[in-house]
Amino acid sequence: MKKALVVDDATTMRMYHRRILVDLGFEVDECVNGVEAIEKSLQTRYDLFVVDVNMPKMDGYRFLKELRSRRDVHQAPAIMVSTESEAKDRHAAYVAGANVYLTKPRHTGALLRAAALLTGEVQ
Repeated sequence: MKKALVVDDATTMRMYHRRILVDLGFEVDECVNGVEAIEKSLQTRYDLFVVDVNMPKMDGYRFLKELRSRRDVHQAPAIMVSTESEAKDRHAAYVAGANVYLTKPRHTGALLRAAALLTGEVQ
């Protein structure tokens, strides 16, 4: 079973993303910020990251930059999800290391398709 890590400070968004990914067949862990996510990533090999932008302690951009700079962490695909919808936000996500950028709240189908495509879980 593939493993995903959902990184978001909002409990409702973590639950929402968890439900989508579990329905797709993932085992899902959760973190509330990038610091926790780095710690978990050092202990567990994830096949996918779903990352919010705005979080305390370490935001999504910093988390992805740190993740991508490390050789001791499996470099799984990352989907960044945010309410920020300007081109500069999308660009910053890709520069940080995101593979896909989705805008909240209307992204359920897009998240499902991106997760399946990036991890080979096409159903």
